[in-house]
Amino acid sequence: MKVVLTEFVTLDGVSQGPGSATEDTTDGFTRGGWLVPYIDDLFVRRTVEWLQRADGLLLGRRTYDAFARDWPQITDPDDPYTERMNSLPKYVVSSTLTAGAWNPTTVLRSSDDVAELKQQPGRELQIHGSARLGNALLNAGLVDEVRLVVAPTVLGGGRRLFEQPGDAAGLRLTSQEATPTGLLLLEYETAGAAPLAEYEGVAAYS
Repeated sequence: MKVVLTEFVTLDGVSQGPGSATEDTTDGFTRGGWLVPYIDDLFVRRTVEWLQRADGLLLGRRTYDAFARDWPQITDPDDPYTERMNSLPKYVVSSTLTAGAWNPTTVLRSSDDVAELKQQPGRELQIHGSARLGNALLNAGLVDEVRLVVAPTVLGGGRRLFEQPGDAAGLRLTSQEATPTGLLLLEYETAGAAPLAEYEGVAAYS
């Protein structure tokens, strides 16, 4: 299976609390709900398509606890995400959790367990939220693709997606699309170490 990091971010890279003011108030964050004004039909169609590619959800402990609390409470039969989120296998990476109540859940202890899981047949293990886990697995070379929904807003504060120290990672853009409300839908493949070079003037690139 491929590991795919799927994240909602602002233009300044904040991934915390896209869905509501109360979703994630860690460290006194009060600017949640920044994605909601931009949700439109194209965003819904594409993110539903992405979710349909998943054969499992790969989550950190904090995101798992929040999802396990909230998703089972969504009972709207017309919600396009609910059945899929609640029925997919969940894999939570945690050194403290012993079992999960959001079935079916499997607890993994380390990135080595994720690497072993990747060897199983299937399509995608999707990381949703779980920025710290996403960073750790990207640094470990275990992320195959990155999907970003970039909202046209600058928050100036909040937990950023790529803020953990690690090696510089290269990405290759494979798909790009803009929604009518201004969201950017970007898909990348990981491409090893980020290339570096010295600028040699315009003539060198013509």
